[in-house]
Amino acid sequence: MAAAHDMSDDENWTGGFYELSVVLGPAGDHRLDQAVRSLWRAAGVQECRVGSGLHVEPSAAALHEHGHLRGWLALPFGDRVVCGALVFRYEGTDVLELYLPLGALARVDHRIGGYPFDERGGVESLTWRAPLDRWLADVAVAVHADVPFHRAFIGFEIDEDADITAEQRYAAVLLPGTEGWDYRPATA
Repeated sequence: MAAAHDMSDDENWTGGFYELSVVLGPAGDHRLDQAVRSLWRAAGVQECRVGSGLHVEPSAAALHEHGHLRGWLALPFGDRVVCGALVFRYEGTDVLELYLPLGALARVDHRIGGYPFDERGGVESLTWRAPLDRWLADVAVAVHADVPFHRAFIGFEIDEDADITAEQRYAAVLLPGTEGWDYRPATA
């Protein structure tokens, strides 16, 4: 059986991305650099490679130069999967994303199947998504301790413009508040 943490196996990178999307706030390389390093630590990402497999340090400079950073991590239930990071900088805001390709996730959990494009894309997907979402929220909280941010979203190929107050949310939402965190789990 193929290893879900093998960065050279193209099948691991298929199927779209399940993401932790952190809206850092005002664009700036110093904050972004801190956030990338903190994200790598908080998620326990091993290795950091770009392009053809060149090893680099996780940093804003590496993201700007190469577009994506790749590594692997151990999920909270023990399985290892490939992962990556990228940054979107638009309208003066930095959004840092940690992504887990569904190709790799499906290799370690049969419930994922063809999510979100098959019959497993509905509410029943919350059985595997909810614990993954909670772990990614914990990663975000750890990053926030180093680099305060505006909000975070967790789910399949996130739309940061989604209504975070909607009753039916396909993404979990994490909002820092004055008395802790407001975690709103995905409901659909």
